[in-house]
Amino acid sequence: MSQITTVIFDMYETLVENNPGLWQSTFQEIIQSQQLQVSISDLWREWKEIEVGFRDRRVKPDATFQSYFEGWRDCFAGAFQVLGIEGDPESASHKSIQDMSLRSPYEETIEAMKTLQENWRTAILSNADDGYLLPNAAALGLDFAEVLSSEECRCYKPEPGLFQEMLSRLDVAPSQAMYVGDRQYEDVKGASGVGMASVWINRTGAVLNPELPTPDYQINSLLELPGILTGETTGKA
Repeated sequence: MSQITTVIFDMYETLVENNPGLWQSTFQEIIQSQQLQVSISDLWREWKEIEVGFRDRRVKPDATFQSYFEGWRDCFAGAFQVLGIEGDPESASHKSIQDMSLRSPYEETIEAMKTLQENWRTAILSNADDGYLLPNAAALGLDFAEVLSSEECRCYKPEPGLFQEMLSRLDVAPSQAMYVGDRQYEDVKGASGVGMASVWINRTGAVLNPELPTPDYQINSLLELPGILTGETTGKA
């Protein structure tokens, strides 16, 4: 892996946590602040079902771009309608953006990144809005060469254009860059599609989908990356 000069990272569930429990805490605050007569579990269930549809639609060739703020606002509006409650979807989406900007790094993130940054350039490329990605990245206190969001590029991973824009900004060839992310579809497929080495960080032990591209490497901790980059460990998927 000696030709790799640059390691590009997904943000959420790769560098920082973003689990359902954090989201349900946000939902609890939304319910309390808006005085909604609904349980957290019911609101989460209906919202999430609509949000999955938003994620599916946004990568279709003829899709009109929607930011996360816009998509989540519409998800709240749809969930409120299904549940028959009067809520403020725009305020709920703002709260979601605010809480996303405060996500905490995984236990090993800072140590791993500081080690990597001694010998490799690092960057962040994330399906995210600037409103939460930029402050969250800044809060890590790390030196990233670039931080690029789907909102800025007006498209979502695995769209090749998003990865190509990052490579252009970094002035690096695909063969010199590695992409690390937690999703086989968005991250592994996206990176593989433009000729980058791909690393799937699989903290949960999920099974590879044989219908999607296989990652070049599979890890369960960011601390494994330096060994892969120096060739000391294989990390083969």
